[in-house]
Parts: sequence; C-alpha cells; structure tokens
Amino acid sequence: MEYGEHEKRAWSVDFSCTEPTMLVSGSDDCKVKIWSTNQEASVLNIDMVANVCSVKYNPGSSYHFAVGSSDQRVRYYDLRNICQPLHVFSGNHKTVSYVRFISNFELVSASVDSTLCLWDVKENKRLHTFRGHTNLKNFAGLAVYDEYIACGSETNEVFVYHKDRSRPATSHRFSKRGKEARSCFTSAVCRKSDSLTIY
Repeated sequence: MEYGEHEKRAWSVDFSCTEPTMLVSGSDDCKVKIWSTNQEASVLNIDMVANVCSVKYNPGSSYHFAVGSSDQRVRYYDLRNICQPLHVFSGNHKTVSYVRFISNFELVSASVDSTLCLWDVKENKRLHTFRGHTNLKNFAGLAVYDEYIACGSETNEVFVYHKDRSRPATSHRFSKRGKEARSCFTSAVCRKSDSLTIY
C-alpha cells in the first residue's frame, strides 16, 4: 500500500497493537490521519492547530492514541469521538518531539526543552518531569521498556531514566573528540526486542 494524502512531510506513523490493520500518521500539514490496510483512502482525518511531530497508539486499545505537536502540547484521543481530545497535557515548554506509552495508562513525552514528562492518561495528570539530558534543537530519540525510559542527548550521550525518579539512572557517552564531538548528537534510540539492550 502507498498513501499520499498528507500535503507536507509525514513525521510519524504507528500501527495499532490490538488492531494491526489500523495505523495513524501525523504530518507538518497539521493533520492526523487514521488508515486501514484494507482500503486505499484514509478512514479519518483530524485537523490539528500545529505541526504534528509524533503519534502513538495506546498499546492496550485500538481506539486511543496520543499526538505530540509543535505547540508544546500532547493530545490524547478516543477515535469514537474525535471532535475534541479526551485530554490535553501541557507541561513541555517547546515542541513535543516524541510520545511513547510506557504502559496502557502512562505516556512519556519528549520535548526540545531538555525534559521528558510522564503523564497518567487515566487520571489526566503529570506524574514526573525528567531532567539531565540536553535537547534544545534536534529530535534526539525516545524509547521505553518496562519501567525505563531512554533518550538521546545533544551531548552525544544516551540517558536512561526510571519512571519513578526524575534524575537519570545511568548514561553513556559515545567516544568522539575535538571538533567532531561538538557536532555529534544522539538522534535515535530503540530497544532490542525482549532485551534490555538499547541501540
């Protein structure tokens, strides 16, 4: 399948874990689209107020998903009523670059304000703000596993946080020296399936 309805760059795409024929996409055209692999056109279109940087389905639901935008907000939607989001989370102070679910009820957002925020999507509240990495310009990656959150940094490091502590549990600096080191940053992180290894 090839989908071509977005009018600008599509930043993010995610498949539903519970309904694998469904996927969501977000774009610089300020639109979120829901797609089905069973049809050629989008199923739903949601107009947003800002560029969409990240979309992510709730792993425990085929109806719920989160959207991170350049307007510093995270929106949590239920596809059964898209007129307005279930929740709007405000706490990041710059563009929200990534959203990831750490559980069915806990959502992590990354921002270019050098913070990560942990949200409770059931109770509609912020649980923690994580600080320690440097992220002021680039999209530096975000991955989650069990109770741990990993992100890149513009200091050419990877940081790992535990969801219950606001300071890093550990970090790793990649070996670069001199001028080359100043221009390097970690742009993506992911977890190896069924492992604590981070790439």
